[in-house]
Amino acid sequence: MRALRLIGPVGYLAVHLEILVLCSVLLGAFGVQFLEGELPCPLCILQRLGMMLAATGAAYMLVKWKDGALSPLDYMTGHGMIILGALGGSFVSIRQILLHIMPGDAGYGDPVLGLHLYSWALVVFICLIGSSAICLLFGNWFLEGRARPGWWSRATLGLLAVLILANTVNIVLEQGFHFLLPDDPARYELFYDLGIKK
Repeated sequence: MRALRLIGPVGYLAVHLEILVLCSVLLGAFGVQFLEGELPCPLCILQRLGMMLAATGAAYMLVKWKDGALSPLDYMTGHGMIILGALGGSFVSIRQILLHIMPGDAGYGDPVLGLHLYSWALVVFICLIGSSAICLLFGNWFLEGRARPGWWSRATLGLLAVLILANTVNIVLEQGFHFLLPDDPARYELFYDLGIKK
């Protein structure tokens, strides 16, 4: 039988912050996409998927905790998902950075605060790995006490679900009926495949 623990106030805050920070980054990516007109390339999409997987790890812990209790195994599983998502996403970010590392290469898209989005994504992934390592090292401290679930948990999970759905729709619109996403996307292919735009 698994030993059950209630998540403490610090752990409660940490799980919500991980999801909300990742949702903020994904919303920022949508902002650049729609306000600046920069469609995400396949590597950008993979980085978004890494962030969503990491956020799903935090959501897994939150759902388990909302069901009544969180076992140490659930806690480790959630942070394992965060680390795997962050590792996968960081490999993709590094790949994209290396594609544009040569002097004179302007990179893909416009920089934000001096760095391209894929460089910022690497920073986010490294921070995620570090935060999960801290949560695992000091697990008893994060699980100490008793925090009560409320509307904030439901709103956080709802925002994540909406962003996962929005990214899925975005991929379908951008890829259309083609097998692969274009390397340097310039339009939403589905509209052209359906004859809505010519």
